[in-house]
Amino acid sequence: MIPLRRQPSHPGEILLEEFLEPMKLSQIELAHKMGVPIQRVNTLINGRRDMTAETAILLSRVLKTTPEFWMNLPKGT
Repeated sequence: MIPLRRQPSHPGEILLEEFLEPMKLSQIELAHKMGVPIQRVNTLINGRRDMTAETAILLSRVLKTTPEFWMNLPKGT
């Protein structure tokens, strides 16, 4: 049964669980490939930063997705 009142997942949670862990890619490696400080990736994954258009573009280039994929994810809690 699907929970009816489940809180949406933050984009950082999706990034970690659906991309980084299966790809065995560290936050440091991702930040390096994106050309951004590690803190930017870490705060996103920990839910302390929301997705920005620039971050969505950088993630889409590295992870072979689209910026729209990242921008359309719910903000979570």
